[in-house]
Amino acid sequence: MNGQPVRPEAEARLLPRIAELFRPYRVQVLLVALAILVTSGLGVVNPLLIRTVFDEALFCGAGCPDLDLLARLVALMAAVPIVGGAIGVGQTYLANRVGQRVMQDLRDRLYAHLQRMSLRFFTATRTGEIQSRLANDVGGVQSVVTDTAATVLANVVIVISTLAAMLVISWPLTVLSLLLTPLFAWLTYRVGKTRRQVVEVTQQSKAEMSAITQETLSVSGILLAKVFGRQQDEIERFRRENRRLAELQVRQQMIGQGFFAVVQAFFSIMPALVYLVAGYLLASGRGPAISAGTLVAFTTLQTRLFFPVGQLLRVSVEVQSSLALFRRIFDYLDLTPEIVDAPDAVVLPAESVRGRVHFRHVYFTYGETRLPPSLVASGGDGRRSPEPNGHHDEATGRPWILEDVDFEIEPGQLVALVGPSGAGKTTISYLIPRLYDVTSGAVEIDGVDVRKIQLASLTRLIGMVTQ
Repeated sequence: MNGQPVRPEAEARLLPRIAELFRPYRVQVLLVALAILVTSGLGVVNPLLIRTVFDEALFCGAGCPDLDLLARLVALMAAVPIVGGAIGVGQTYLANRVGQRVMQDLRDRLYAHLQRMSLRFFTATRTGEIQSRLANDVGGVQSVVTDTAATVLANVVIVISTLAAMLVISWPLTVLSLLLTPLFAWLTYRVGKTRRQVVEVTQQSKAEMSAITQETLSVSGILLAKVFGRQQDEIERFRRENRRLAELQVRQQMIGQGFFAVVQAFFSIMPALVYLVAGYLLASGRGPAISAGTLVAFTTLQTRLFFPVGQLLRVSVEVQSSLALFRRIFDYLDLTPEIVDAPDAVVLPAESVRGRVHFRHVYFTYGETRLPPSLVASGGDGRRSPEPNGHHDEATGRPWILEDVDFEIEPGQLVALVGPSGAGKTTISYLIPRLYDVTSGAVEIDGVDVRKIQLASLTRLIGMVTQ
């Protein structure tokens, strides 16, 4: 099974849909953004104060150290992280609350949409595949929804504010610090693209595992395995897919690890390079004078810059990976329910219904089911339609399950349908409550076509006991 990568144009359509999930909570999102701006801005204050401590309070020449100034600066340096930490706690709580509400809405929306899908969709899709979309795919985007937006915004603000402070202190050293950033950004995009493709295939493998478990560990699955002696075959089938899933997950985790190790090493070496360049500038007399306070403040800011840059590189990979999961979720949400109320559908009051059922020259065939692209890619068409009775619809070439069926059932009449397997007995029972619609002809209750009756009204009139 080959995963379908998310193309750039498809990615451009996904991002607005993901952002739309947050629309009901835009006020809370705005508060989170304001809190992030404040806390990230406060993070630049202490490195700048360090320069003042060194150059004006400790090593300022005659009259130093200035203990009064030093005490005020130290008090301010202590207050900044306390205030920032308090605001950060509130920001984290609000961001996680918004993220969890978005996840709750997404699960509710997906489940409600699946409930409205026709029976044809469920007979063409394995139960394990559906459960995997609802559990694995939605669960897979949870960290992105709850944490990533706040993380990206916080780190972007930190990077911008820190860069501004570094440029004020020393623009030559700032340029040196950013020398390889464009290369890292491009490599991050490549790593994310590769990982996104692996994530798509991994999710398909998880869905396959879920489907195998659902099929083989149900009562009917166990019964068939025991009766036909297929236990070992099913064990081997499970082991093969389990081994494949394990290999995919290892590959997913290892993609980009070497790249991030190089990035981390570069970040660790940069302060030493700054010291080297600063020494060269001081020895040669070129460029602006660099004080000890300036150098300490700059390397402090540099250290503060590298962590959010590294975070943004990693988050970029995670976001690209999550796009594959969002596509699988939206694939389901974009499916159109087949059985819906007609615009002119009526309500049949239960007290006035006599219960006369008329199949009027009914033709029926199990037409093609529209499955999501990602489900088609995973080979998810896991169930077979009933065997045909031998004739075909000339328009589609598909076999008729029911062909010119015409009969009436009077109120109070007890009717038994007898025939070989595949004759259409179950299909007839499905057409009355509109689990399927006829291909041609009509099914009527008291002379009213069931397609003209509101579904809620129709279900109140019918009871069904399955086998």
